[in-house]
Amino acid sequence: MIKITTHPVDGPLFGQSKWWGQPDMPESLEYPEITLVDDDGEEYQDPLTFVCQLRCEELAPLDPEGLLPHEGMLWFFAALDYFLGDMDSPAYPGMGPWQQKYFRVLYSPKCDDLHTHSIVYDDGTPVGLPAEAFTFSPCGKADDGIRLLGNPYIEEVREEMPDRISLLQIDEDDRWNLVFHDCGTLNFLITPDDLRHRRWEKVECYLFSF
Repeated sequence: MIKITTHPVDGPLFGQSKWWGQPDMPESLEYPEITLVDDDGEEYQDPLTFVCQLRCEELAPLDPEGLLPHEGMLWFFAALDYFLGDMDSPAYPGMGPWQQKYFRVLYSPKCDDLHTHSIVYDDGTPVGLPAEAFTFSPCGKADDGIRLLGNPYIEEVREEMPDRISLLQIDEDDRWNLVFHDCGTLNFLITPDDLRHRRWEKVECYLFSF
């Protein structure tokens, strides 16, 4: 079980593990988008919020069982705009299990030939929060906070999804204005077998709030 502790830095952290900012991905991977419908009934594509990227080699010392890849890069995306304060966001996934269109986990076995997928507003300002670096440390199997592996912190989620590992747990943070309603967590969940076979398309997402 691996705890993630974030801290602000200067700079984009290109090619490094980072929380928020803009993802650095190979050309073979497209930035995930969600199809939405405007007030006129027309469909349009809206980018999912980039959550983090993880250089897997950094995880190896804290993952002796090899549950996670120990090379390459993992990227996490989710429809978090509403929970980051944009109450008018049309992409609201709701409570409980999320439909797959609202999140995505991507993986590349290599960390070379990366380029930054920049999402900007009309004035050129980057969309999203500034990138933060983070450190990894060991933690308990069902701790709160931001972490990799283990079981969900909230008992109700463990009971409803008993055969799932928490691939990534996201907790609330006042610094980011990230709030899951009254109090809650978002878990990216996967079965041990799907994780073992690197079936990232089988990841599920579950939001719980008290």
